[in-house]
Amino acid sequence: MGKNSKIPEADPVAEGVVIRIRALAPSLSPAERRVASLVLEDPEGASARTITELARAAGTSETTVIRFCKVLGLPGYPELRLRLAAESARESARDGDRGRVVGSDIGPDDSMAQIVEKVAFADARAVEETARQLDVEVVETVSEVLAAARRTELFGVGASAFVALDFQQKLHRIGRLAFAWVDTHAALASAALLGPGDVAVGISHTGMTGDTIEVLAQARDRGATTVALTNFPRSPIADVADYVLTTAARETTFRSGATASRIAQLTVVDCLFVAVARRHYDKTMGALEVTFDAISGRRVAASRGRR
Repeated sequence: MGKNSKIPEADPVAEGVVIRIRALAPSLSPAERRVASLVLEDPEGASARTITELARAAGTSETTVIRFCKVLGLPGYPELRLRLAAESARESARDGDRGRVVGSDIGPDDSMAQIVEKVAFADARAVEETARQLDVEVVETVSEVLAAARRTELFGVGASAFVALDFQQKLHRIGRLAFAWVDTHAALASAALLGPGDVAVGISHTGMTGDTIEVLAQARDRGATTVALTNFPRSPIADVADYVLTTAARETTFRSGATASRIAQLTVVDCLFVAVARRHYDKTMGALEVTFDAISGRRVAASRGRR
């Protein structure tokens, strides 16, 4: 990662060790990833295993398990077991058996009611877990940078493009100079014109979207401050970001998690927007009033068309 990158050193106790494991999983070694998969598959069951049992089940060594704990920010395996047991107890107390059922993957035989419940559960949990692990100090710093920016450029492709466009609309509504680019050529051309005092925000759930990484790198080379919004703090996009903001959405069958990831990203965007807006409170309120008046005449009267 870049030497100036501000990637939050997460506290696995505060954010939840399961959330931490999920976020770091793609950056782990193959052996460590096998340990992570076992823990994520059954956190409560993993908490009941000795280090020897977990290592054997993962087809690896006890040394690898200890190294896995260190990556999470824990001193050793006993602490991991305690965290997993405590989190499992909290989850059980809050959601009971229902949480285990609706939090599971969508199956081919699920009813429509079960699909709705599972999707809603995944979306709600994405918002809750994102808020829990979000580094408030980094959010505060990024909001300061955005509030002082000469202009803000927002980049995202695919589904992340919708989040970039949403953020652009919000900032523009309060009088901030912001542009969202979803075409890579246009984005690269725009990034090449940035400089000190400008901010570039790259949005990528995986953190491995080549186009977004390239655009953010271009902006950083030109002297702009760069911000990455991703689900995985050690993904390649972090290498070209001065600040990294993370979400906590889990992928599930049929990519219902893709919807959850967008909602998690929008949660972070909303936090940034409100933080920027409150820094220019009087100007924000004036801009909101003016823009509301400008579009209010386009709304159809409630009684129109009724008989």
